Amino acid sequence: MRRSFSLRVLIAAGLLAGCQTTQTTPVAVAATTEQAAAAAPQPRPSFEEWLKGLRAEATQQGIRAATFDRAMGSVRLSDRVQELDNKQPEFERQVWQYLDGAVSDRRVQTGRQKLQDNAALLRRLSQRSGVPAEILVAHWGLESDYGNSTGGFRVVDALTTLAYEGRRTGYFRSELLAALRILDSGDIPLERMSGSWAGAMGQTQFMPTIFLKHAMDEDRDGRRDIWGSLPDVFASTAAFVQSNGWRAGERWGEEVTLPSGFPYAEAEYNIVKPLADWRRIGVRPVAGGELQGEGNGSVLLLGGHTGPAFLIRDNFRAIMRYNPSTSYALAVALLADRIEGRGPVLGSWPRHEQPLNKDERMELQQRLAAMGFDPGGVDGIVGANTRNALRRFQATVNAVPDGFATKALLDRLRQASGSAKL
Repeated sequence: MRRSFSLRVLIAAGLLAGCQTTQTTPVAVAATTEQAAAAAPQPRPSFEEWLKGLRAEATQQGIRAATFDRAMGSVRLSDRVQELDNKQPEFERQVWQYLDGAVSDRRVQTGRQKLQDNAALLRRLSQRSGVPAEILVAHWGLESDYGNSTGGFRVVDALTTLAYEGRRTGYFRSELLAALRILDSGDIPLERMSGSWAGAMGQTQFMPTIFLKHAMDEDRDGRRDIWGSLPDVFASTAAFVQSNGWRAGERWGEEVTLPSGFPYAEAEYNIVKPLADWRRIGVRPVAGGELQGEGNGSVLLLGGHTGPAFLIRDNFRAIMRYNPSTSYALAVALLADRIEGRGPVLGSWPRHEQPLNKDERMELQQRLAAMGFDPGGVDGIVGANTRNALRRFQATVNAVPDGFATKALLDRLRQASGSAKL
């Protein structure tokens, strides 16, 4: 069910309210009331009151009242958006299951065709930005399946819902105001401003604030159209990736082999060392030879010590600033490699390992904490803190300290900490 509201009554009420400036509450009483209000949770204002405040803020920012009234006059709060916002992701897929879809043969073949179809445009943008054409195409493929899956939500409706009754109202209020500025600029008409349930827009899946900073009018038609103009889509992606710190002439990294006795406690995204140090201990490209270049890198293991290993560099982090997920960044990197003509990953993923569900991940964190291996909280998300806690536990039971959360490792934790359910 969707809930719609009219602005006509709100606008009239706002004008009347603006004339009522007489203070009738004694100052001392007002101060006491303010203190009490600050201590107690604030009730959410009615939607009508909230819209009046938003309208005042928007016009104060220079958004034309006519733009606001047209965009918000037919706005609808979406129960489906609210449902999706409240639904916590379970993360019950292993990285190789995600990569199977993200870097499928179909997506690789489509990417190669798209690269060929847009070769001149992509070459020009790559020369200008330093971002390789295959990286631009790979982002496009991951974000919207080459423009085929951009989301069917009205962006203004989605952002209004999240700004009014979502979990991060302040963030989405800023995004909603940015979306109104985009409409006010004439880049896209209201009826074409579609995107994901969270407000990510067009073929690039930019949030409105990212659009305002990085969207480009490459086809020079007076509009930054990331919904329908491929020149604008590719130029905007190039501008964003370049701004995220892409280093021209360098690769994102590569698949590597690790030497016997490798210090697995140092295989973490946030542990950065000079390439010379990794060379010295015997980290080698999987295809043979020596690691090339200078600078820094990190060893990334997303499938434990029996899975593939990757030496990631600064450009991998630039990809992550588009979407802060190591799995996403690896998918973009590997898809770009395949589109360029490189081969698939040579290492074998441990496909027999089944993912832990959220309850199991929380139990794992609880048992680690109970044994004195601080996982950084119990939230069901296996991040760097939890992996480091797992490594410390693995070292006590003579297991390879790779920090890879498995059902077998959870069983060992249960045995070590007592089988009673926490």
